[in-house]
Amino acid sequence: MCISVCMKSLVLISALACIVSLSACVVTRPSEQQSNQNVKEKTANATAALKRDAKEAAAGLREGWNRDKTALDLNKASKDELASLPNMTAEKADKVIASRPFSSPEQLVTRRILTQAQYDQVKTKVVAKP
Repeated sequence: MCISVCMKSLVLISALACIVSLSACVVTRPSEQQSNQNVKEKTANATAALKRDAKEAAAGLREGWNRDKTALDLNKASKDELASLPNMTAEKADKVIASRPFSSPEQLVTRRILTQAQYDQVKTKVVAKP
């Protein structure tokens, strides 16, 4: 009879241990799901940021590519071409020609041919090629 009670107790303790183990697994499972969800969200955010950055980079490349093709070269443009730029008078075009060569378009400001505000309106329309 003692053996039977001991066996029942052992079976009961084993069953209780199994239940506790299973409940521990069930309890940790939601945190794993939460962790997986966090990883998924971080991955989605990183992917979205990469896509956005790639689109911005592509737009910048397109702008630069098109600007170089349609922009006036300060070192080679004629007086009439220069005068066609916003805020560029014939006198300023003469100053540009007299100030050549330019190593960068920003020199229109540093050489006091245009103000910064005037340069901001033409900076996408001019380049200074060597």
